[in-house]
Amino acid sequence: MKVEIWSDVACPFCYIGKRSFEDALERFEHADDVEVTWRSFQLDPTMPPSVEGGLDALLAKKYGKTPEEARAMNQRVVEMAAGVGLEYRLDRAQPGNTLDAHRLLHLARDRGVGDAVKERLLRGYFVEGELLSDHPTLVRLGAEAGLDADEAERVLAGDAYATTVQAEAAEAQQLGLNGVPAFVLDRRLLVSGAQPPESLLGALQQAWEGREVAAG
Repeated sequence: MKVEIWSDVACPFCYIGKRSFEDALERFEHADDVEVTWRSFQLDPTMPPSVEGGLDALLAKKYGKTPEEARAMNQRVVEMAAGVGLEYRLDRAQPGNTLDAHRLLHLARDRGVGDAVKERLLRGYFVEGELLSDHPTLVRLGAEAGLDADEAERVLAGDAYATTVQAEAAEAQQLGLNGVPAFVLDRRLLVSGAQPPESLLGALQQAWEGREVAAG
């Protein structure tokens, strides 16, 4: 069974959703027959490489909130992340354009370390305050997760995988995906948002049963 997950490395609900999906997959009796593919989705492709003022200021401007209201919004996300074992430090987060991070993730997928690099970038952004538009930072994080540093540097220096990132974003639109995380199971079943593990487990079971029915 194929599970495609559209997400962005700067989406707090995507990291939470990753943990919930991992929990669900551990409990799914056919887990060894599930192939997981990470797909690219940029929440804001127009964002500059870095944003002044941090995540609180970004949210305040985007949603017309006061700094205090934005801080409270982020705190609710921190508490939600804690529920799945993640220790978010959104006060450290450095928002910026994620195109190059997605390009690196496509290299990682081609080299068989896609999940490891995805995890490293998410932890870097939400826990360690890394700027994921910075090429040396991306090279370092990618190498820590199994990529060849020299190859990662060469890829980031050019425009490799940029069209792939754009194509997957367009595909998301064709599938009617308006937000992330979005879990697409065998192109038959869609689950949107950072759902609890129980919901994702149910979706896995439903999709598996659908395969068995289709097979006769």
